[in-house]
Amino acid sequence: MAQLALDGAAVSSRRWRDGHPILWLALSRTLFGVLTLLAVSVIVFAATTVLPGNAAKAILGQTATPARVRALQLQLNLDHSVWYRYWAWLTDTARGNFGISYAARIPAWQVVGPRLANSAVLVLLAGVIGTVIGVGLGALAAVRRGGRADDVLAIVSLGVTSLPEFVVGIGLVIVFATTFWHLLPAVSLVAPGSTAWQDPSVLVLPGATLVIVIVPYILRMTRAATIEALESDYLENARLKGLSPRRLLLVHALPNAIPPVVQVIGLNLLYLAGGIVVVETLFAFPGIGQGLVNAVDDRDVPVIQLTVLLLAAFYVFVNIVSDVVSLLASPRRRLPRS
Repeated sequence: MAQLALDGAAVSSRRWRDGHPILWLALSRTLFGVLTLLAVSVIVFAATTVLPGNAAKAILGQTATPARVRALQLQLNLDHSVWYRYWAWLTDTARGNFGISYAARIPAWQVVGPRLANSAVLVLLAGVIGTVIGVGLGALAAVRRGGRADDVLAIVSLGVTSLPEFVVGIGLVIVFATTFWHLLPAVSLVAPGSTAWQDPSVLVLPGATLVIVIVPYILRMTRAATIEALESDYLENARLKGLSPRRLLLVHALPNAIPPVVQVIGLNLLYLAGGIVVVETLFAFPGIGQGLVNAVDDRDVPVIQLTVLLLAAFYVFVNIVSDVVSLLASPRRRLPRS
């Protein structure tokens, strides 16, 4: 009887999952994301705990007296066990208390928040522009496959994918800021208390670097998916019915090429979250990547922990959104199965 009950529950669960594929995907990915964040929290706490040296002495400096060092150790709970400190940090983080920055002596969120906003603008700008350019050039290469435009785009995209971000960034600085033209600032400095979008010129070179880096991947996937759609039987039937090439591409081919392209766009957004560290450091852009580098140099543990958790949460969020959008763009997968 117990086995029959288990089998019935399994069948019922499978029917519910097949009848609500989008909801099931969102719930399962969210649960997996929460477990991922918990694993990341353990890793980042362990990594910041095993850093060499005395954290209290690193904060106060070499001239600090033993009494001051001991007092700060007690204030930071460094005299407690690792598990106690992890649980206290985790529960405080869950309540929105991210600790006090060791270097700035203000709440860690006040240090990370403005930088997070600057990086979000940069990533969003690069993601939108790179997606539009990559999809457009990929569709052009698919329509002109085997032609000169397709060959040129293939060679250029292959060459760009072999260049790291700092090489692309330095090249843009040489061309547009120093040697050839002086059109844009070579470094993206932002005055304290202001934001990056108040001076759009500081976003151009970092944003262009990220756009150039991600466009080839979107282009190549769009080209491959569009060619596959154009060579399908239903497109051939539509072509025989006399539909114009533009309508075939925009109405029939591109919509059916969306699912794999969405996955690549999501992967590129995740890549931007990591690659932005190099770009922000190169251009001295006051974003979350440069802030993480500074926090590591200053051994600012609360800022490091908060920054890594935010980046991990961004990874989880983008993965969930890209999977759901990809499923929504695939009618055969999103419709309930009987």
